[in-house]
Amino acid sequence: MGRRILHADFNSFYASVACFLDPALRPHPVAVAGNPEARHGIILAKNELAKKFGVKTGEAIWQAKQKCPLLVTVKPDFESYHKFSALGRALYGEYSDRVEAFGLDENWVDVTASTTDMADAKRLAEVIRKRIREELGITVSIGVADNKVFAKLGSDIKKPDAVTLVSPDNFQSVAWPLPARELLYVGRATEAKLLKYGIVTIGDLATTPEAFLRAQFGKAGTMLSAFANGLDASPVARTIDQQPVKSVGNGLTTPRDLVNDEDVYLTISMLAESVSMRLREHGMRAKTASLCVRDVGLSSFIRQTKLDRPTNITSEISRACMALFRANYSWQTPIRSLTVSCSDLIGTDNPVQLSLFDDEAPRRKAEAAEVAVDDIRRRFGYRAIGRAIFLKDREIGLMAPKVDHIVHPVGYLQNATMDSVVGKR
Repeated sequence: MGRRILHADFNSFYASVACFLDPALRPHPVAVAGNPEARHGIILAKNELAKKFGVKTGEAIWQAKQKCPLLVTVKPDFESYHKFSALGRALYGEYSDRVEAFGLDENWVDVTASTTDMADAKRLAEVIRKRIREELGITVSIGVADNKVFAKLGSDIKKPDAVTLVSPDNFQSVAWPLPARELLYVGRATEAKLLKYGIVTIGDLATTPEAFLRAQFGKAGTMLSAFANGLDASPVARTIDQQPVKSVGNGLTTPRDLVNDEDVYLTISMLAESVSMRLREHGMRAKTASLCVRDVGLSSFIRQTKLDRPTNITSEISRACMALFRANYSWQTPIRSLTVSCSDLIGTDNPVQLSLFDDEAPRRKAEAAEVAVDDIRRRFGYRAIGRAIFLKDREIGLMAPKVDHIVHPVGYLQNATMDSVVGKR
């Protein structure tokens, strides 16, 4: 018998939590967004009533209110989101020792050991769906499949508060007619390239020769072909084996558009300081730094680079991200938001290969100084001490992303090889 995997996705998670905590919001169209007065006015999530007016994640508040004048906006409450996320995982853990998070609001659950067949897995998914609604006060959509990719696809097919089965017997009728963009890892750029070759649906992708896809997309072509055919062999990680933090990042929409390298360097330095502080809190150093850039037209890109050595020092992270920016952005339009992330984490107690040609003393002093600053901030508050560079532009420099926002992105392929992902049906 094959595997039986659930993908549970909380519906409109941030907005649902907000409406649960404040019942007065429930009759209204609601969106979770940043502070519009500080121009952090991006829609992060919206409830079902707001969706009916066409409110979209990622658009500005003023755009959303043109569609929905009565839209109620609330600020993010990440402490509550983490709490509800943990409650959900604990509930899933009653049915399996394999519960793998995919962000705060999504989890895969391998229920092969606790079910007898696909019908039984669907029955169990209905039990979980009802328990989430009754015990947590929010709703969840659950996909049921024999692999992680189709399970995630299933959770997206019918929302809210629903269970969808995508089985070896029905995947061609359920999954294949859907647009190719619904498949995991088919983003806007990939979709555009697929459309150029007449590949519109998941079924089109599944029946396109793998050799052609590999010629156009490299190794990713093989993966996309496998995913479209439900040939995903990646396991659901055991709960006990999962690292609490796989990457650390902070991002923000700036109070004003960034229009030159100096603006960007200031913002990157502020974000890198927040990220490095969090790395030290977890006793970690990073081997990879990433930068996400979004312009005023909401077009974005992500670039990453290997660091010279594992680090949690602000200046080393900020220099790496600034180099990524200069190599990949040509200032055709102003910038609206930036995100700095670090991944490939190792513990600070792990041995590190030193160089015979570099003086380690300045690095040790820099790290010691940052540890001292961490201690001051823990005792007297985040804004009790700061870098002089941030006084050059108080509007940007005195923001506190560590206090305001936490990002722990989880990569689907982070610990997987291509062989472990691509399987056989």
